[in-house]
Amino acid sequence: MAGTTGTVPAPSRAPGAGAAGAAVEFRGVTRSYGAVRAVDGLTLRIAPGETVALLGRNGAGKSTTLALLLGLLPPTDGTVRLFGGPPEAAVRAGRVGAMLQEGRPVPRVTVRELLTFVTGAHPRPMDVGEALELAGLGGLAGRRIDRLSGGQAQRVRFAVALAGNPELLVLDEPTAALDVEARRAFWDSVRGYARRGNTVLFSTHYLTEADEFADRIVVVDRGRVAADGSGADLRRRAGGALVSFDLSGAPTEPLAALPGVGAVEIRGDRALLRTADSDATVRALARLDLIRGLQVAPAGLEDAFLALTAPAPKETV
Repeated sequence: MAGTTGTVPAPSRAPGAGAAGAAVEFRGVTRSYGAVRAVDGLTLRIAPGETVALLGRNGAGKSTTLALLLGLLPPTDGTVRLFGGPPEAAVRAGRVGAMLQEGRPVPRVTVRELLTFVTGAHPRPMDVGEALELAGLGGLAGRRIDRLSGGQAQRVRFAVALAGNPELLVLDEPTAALDVEARRAFWDSVRGYARRGNTVLFSTHYLTEADEFADRIVVVDRGRVAADGSGADLRRRAGGALVSFDLSGAPTEPLAALPGVGAVEIRGDRALLRTADSDATVRALARLDLIRGLQVAPAGLEDAFLALTAPAPKETV
């Protein structure tokens, strides 16, 4: 699949585009479905030009957050603003492009015909040829959409999101149907678009994508922001290292009180300690003669994500 990395010239913007202020702002936003709060007091600010990844377990509130951002749902409480105004105004002005998971192929319509139709609905659209090139569809422009593979159809959704030449690009699980090579080319295109000064917000289940391509990672859990920072920030917050060793029948009760230890997990006959100070933890284990099979490794983003989104303890009645 072809992909560009920002070699095309930056497009012109309408007057007032790229003005100072937040591209995305949630202020105490709540969205309830009966007694269930899918979003619970969410506060988040994204500056123009940032690339931000949205992470969360299934049911954490990611999809509802994106629907609120795009004006597809009204908040129960709080306010959502895009470029200082309501989401609906930014969408109507073509300042927002979205690539959502849902969507059915349009029968008997070619890729170029679809993009020509979509660009015609925007006040300052991207050139159709440029959208095709950025989405890696240059060789598929004449192909009928209902005859494309799953990965090719995903690239068409990306091209449609680009068609209005948006300042904010919202991508919901954008690489779910792509193979490794196509995924790499897709992110090359996204980075090229972001380098023009555009804002990108994407949700993903691929933690390596979030770590590699996002300036910031926002972890949503139970409808709230559980963590916000770079991948390195999140790893530090969750505990900087993982120390594991063979228990060999040793008691586990003292482990939680060791210096630096934030969490203890027992896996069979091995203990895994998440620690913010691995040196202090290892010295304490040595004094307890608990260094059999000792291993020390930096905490990965997956470890941090699991620590930050651990299920809440069940309440007893």
